[in-house]
Amino acid sequence: MDAYALLCENRHHDPYEFLGQHPLDEGWVLRVWAPECRSVALLQKARGGKLKALDLAADKSRPGLFEIQLEARLEPRDAHLRYTAHTGDSWEAITPYIFDPLLGDLDLHLIGEGRHLRLWEILGAHHVSHQGVEGVRFAVWAPTANGVSVVGEFNHWNGRRHPMRARGASGVWELFYPGLCPGDLYRFEIHGADSQIHIKSDPMARCSELRPSNASRVAAKRQHQWKDDEWITRRRSSDPLNRPISIYEVHMGSWRHPWDGRSFHNYRELGGMLVEYLREMNFTHVELMPVMEHPLDASWGYQVTGYFCPTSRYGSADDLRAMVDELHQAGFGVILDWVPAHFPKDAHGLRRFDGSPLYEHADPRQGEHPDWGTMVFNFGRNEVRNFLISNALYWVEEFHIDGLRVDAVASMLYLDYSRKEGEWVSNRFGGRENLEAIEFLREYNSTLFREHPGILSIAEESTSWPGVSRPVHLGGLGFNYKWNMGWMNDTLSYMQKDPVHRRFHHNLLSFSMVYAWTENFHLVLSHDEVVHGKGSLLSKMPGDEWQRFANLRLLYGWMWAHPGRKLLFMGGELAQWQEWQDEGELNWSLLQSEPHAGVQNLVRDLNRLMQQEASLWQCDLSPEGFRWINVHDAENSTFAFVRMAGDPADHLVVVANFTPVPRTTRYIGVPHEGAYDEVLNTDAAVYGGSNLGNGGRVWAERTAWDGFPCRLCITLPPLAMLIFKPGH
Repeated sequence: MDAYALLCENRHHDPYEFLGQHPLDEGWVLRVWAPECRSVALLQKARGGKLKALDLAADKSRPGLFEIQLEARLEPRDAHLRYTAHTGDSWEAITPYIFDPLLGDLDLHLIGEGRHLRLWEILGAHHVSHQGVEGVRFAVWAPTANGVSVVGEFNHWNGRRHPMRARGASGVWELFYPGLCPGDLYRFEIHGADSQIHIKSDPMARCSELRPSNASRVAAKRQHQWKDDEWITRRRSSDPLNRPISIYEVHMGSWRHPWDGRSFHNYRELGGMLVEYLREMNFTHVELMPVMEHPLDASWGYQVTGYFCPTSRYGSADDLRAMVDELHQAGFGVILDWVPAHFPKDAHGLRRFDGSPLYEHADPRQGEHPDWGTMVFNFGRNEVRNFLISNALYWVEEFHIDGLRVDAVASMLYLDYSRKEGEWVSNRFGGRENLEAIEFLREYNSTLFREHPGILSIAEESTSWPGVSRPVHLGGLGFNYKWNMGWMNDTLSYMQKDPVHRRFHHNLLSFSMVYAWTENFHLVLSHDEVVHGKGSLLSKMPGDEWQRFANLRLLYGWMWAHPGRKLLFMGGELAQWQEWQDEGELNWSLLQSEPHAGVQNLVRDLNRLMQQEASLWQCDLSPEGFRWINVHDAENSTFAFVRMAGDPADHLVVVANFTPVPRTTRYIGVPHEGAYDEVLNTDAAVYGGSNLGNGGRVWAERTAWDGFPCRLCITLPPLAMLIFKPGH
């Protein structure tokens, strides 16, 4: 098939070989492809500076093709053409096919090997100056496509107008389109390997239309001037395993709503409000549910179509940068939820991107996720791993993000995850482990920590897979933290039981200490526990209204006293009655009620105490920081333990009563004699409790008890936890 026929069918791999200017025996020929035009003229300056139009000859045997012979080679800036359509409309532009190639051989080589760490700087749409002309450089990976075109308002979304050039065996197609500017909309029209036409958004787009529209938008260059140098310098030199961490998980669309009728606050507005609230509540970090572009609000961002694109719901990329900058300057870290496990089937997205299973596996037993109706990334493909690892680096480098919480890691690790017999394919050894995903996660973590020391990488991994937070060089997956889903499930199961039955399930609370130091754990009460009919945390608690609030306060006290970093989903601190609704906002009016305000006061004080007391975090990740005092009192459903800092003399004594029965004259062993201050009581009146306690201070006598040299005699309030600290 000749070049003209390939152009007509959008199947030419290198239209530059035919279009643009080419040398003749004498002079040059300029060849232009304009299938919707009746005439094309070259505009040149005549003497006196006036423009003259040189008509290009229309080839009647090949409609849409125009040619003109020239004496000398044109510079791109001199190749201005006037196009006149059959409708009579006319416009002026420089033909794209007169420009030299854009991407360098090294970039293409690294892309092919899957080792281009800053892929977003090469692929996608970039406003640049090329050969003295301003315009947009487009590049997209579509290795099995028969042809690729850029379409947009600039060519009336006509896929025949601007075919791209394939760059050798790299699978990358490119085109420089002169005159386009930031903000212009575009898509890629792909003549697929399946002989179908696919209209796709740009996988590397850094800006997008507001949903429900889904065209990509040429991104503006960064204008935001970062002011968080001190924060970034400190982060690089810090050890993420040796600092207190208490995370507030937020869905930005439903945390607070604007009063002026808009659907959402802007990133910048949210930044100021979050700074104020995190400071008030003493959290150290905010974790944002996915801010990557997604078509459906109800997916909460977990079905991503724009991995490199901050969602336009809340503003621009610079707006997000300003938000992160403000949080950093105020002393708060920012963590993003990141979703490399799967992607949605939306027609404009990654699925069968070039007419073939490009990002996903071809076999649906590997390439489709049965639970979520989504596609699974092919982690065995170099370019796919490169896409995802580069994406992780993008959020850290371009937005100064302090960490990524990796969603659904368990679904990546197991080939039979949520699949029945016969619905999955074993690995090359006959096992169910996804060897390619394991290597991807190790490569991701190794690269992330090498490029950005001090960063957080947190796995949501719900099984007992060994070594999730062990370094790669020691055989682990390389994360520095893992969500403790076992603790969450056991603790909520225990707390939902009527206190009269808790004595039969005592080990649900003690079992977590059997494996507490096998990983670097985060204790989490996340959004997953308050959706899909599960009810709010408060509604899970048994008993009458007073007991429900007391149980919730006890749950939070237990969580903050237990070894492990902390995460609480928004609204948990308000003790909401209803489960979370993404279309509304938190019920802030609850704080006008004393019991709800009391729970918020408790969370605020637990965060403050955790940061003040090294014993609650310094040895959080090692057994030296914890010792049971009494773990065997199942009959009374009480527990007592010691939390210790690096210096064991710096310690706290924790006692919890999981029944509604007050217990007086209760003896517990402690390490030292003398005064112990009651530094926290979840039954205090300020938290909405009955205010039963120990008057702020008790005295330990030198009488051996519970395996300790001294003992305290205390009053233990109902459904409450006490924390004591040695006095001075």
